[in-house]
Amino acid sequence: MSTPAPYAVPLRYTPSVEVMEEDEQDTIRQLIETMTKIQQKTFEDGGHAIRSVHAKSHGLIDARLIVSADLPPHLAQGLFAKAGTYPVVMRYSAIPGDLLDDAVSAPRGLSIKIMGVEGARLPGAEGATTQDFVMVNGPAFSAPNAKKFLGTLKQLAATTDKAPGLKKALSTALQGVEKVIEAVGGESATLRALGGHPETNVLGETYYTQVPVLYGDYIAKLSIAPVSAGLKALTDAKVDLDEKPNGLRAAVVEFFAGSRGEWELRAQLCTDLDKMPVEDASVKWPEDESPYVTVARIVAEPQRAWTHERSTVVDDGMAFSPWHGLAAHRPLGSVMRARKPAYEMSKRFRAEHNGKPVEEPSKEVALP
Repeated sequence: MSTPAPYAVPLRYTPSVEVMEEDEQDTIRQLIETMTKIQQKTFEDGGHAIRSVHAKSHGLIDARLIVSADLPPHLAQGLFAKAGTYPVVMRYSAIPGDLLDDAVSAPRGLSIKIMGVEGARLPGAEGATTQDFVMVNGPAFSAPNAKKFLGTLKQLAATTDKAPGLKKALSTALQGVEKVIEAVGGESATLRALGGHPETNVLGETYYTQVPVLYGDYIAKLSIAPVSAGLKALTDAKVDLDEKPNGLRAAVVEFFAGSRGEWELRAQLCTDLDKMPVEDASVKWPEDESPYVTVARIVAEPQRAWTHERSTVVDDGMAFSPWHGLAAHRPLGSVMRARKPAYEMSKRFRAEHNGKPVEEPSKEVALP
């Protein structure tokens, strides 16, 4: 990656960059209610409590994060303030809150949990030593703020665990429309979110926090991009999902059965609040003004990248939230503020209904 020297100086965080939405607490209350309805519906139908979003996992990977040495001062912040190596759990997922056939091709998620991280903690994360980053394979969020996201979530909640055959047929049709748009150089985030995402390998994607976080004294969005040859070869690589409801998972397992993976964790620092707003999560920050710059690497050796035993440990026993972590990486904006109580609710629901504690690991987790 290029260094940021030719670009504008990053802006330091001040409280004025965050502005509470009108009726934000009521919006958050409704978000929690809607997410609870999704979990209640899937629990009633399946007898097992799953996440209200990102319910289905495609890969559960044991890895390590290596923080780059000799980062310049504006990048040597928070977790990245000094060189070090940390154990990591990576969870690839599908965004919906129900367990759909992979042919219903929605956007993909990647959550990482970094363990053994020391430093001042976020509210509610005291006593833990983890740092989570929650990402999706697109540079901007699907809605500008929590209120707009609530409207989208209510629509999704109304279809949870309903008409899987129709969802599959609709997804196929939307993928066809998306191909036409891409053929003329375009892309529709709306079509992809509705099920029109191309049927490509999840390992070849670049993932983004989409919504900003504190980066020590500064403001940033983060991304994770594949850089090893084997992973880069999977970018836009088609996966055969015909009569393979878990075909994406099978592709991840096949790759890691004999291959090593390496990614770069990158930071994009805010340099202009008009072009890189904090409270409008739908805006893609321009990379020609502030590029994503590498601050760490993630490495994963060959392994069994999804098993039922791993699913018990990670899918049932862990929660991923941008609010699990250091105060130096506090989530910013209304979407992130809403995530804190909503994710806490989802975690409690799973723990109570499955009779299994969902806890932050106090040390490295050896995935089975």
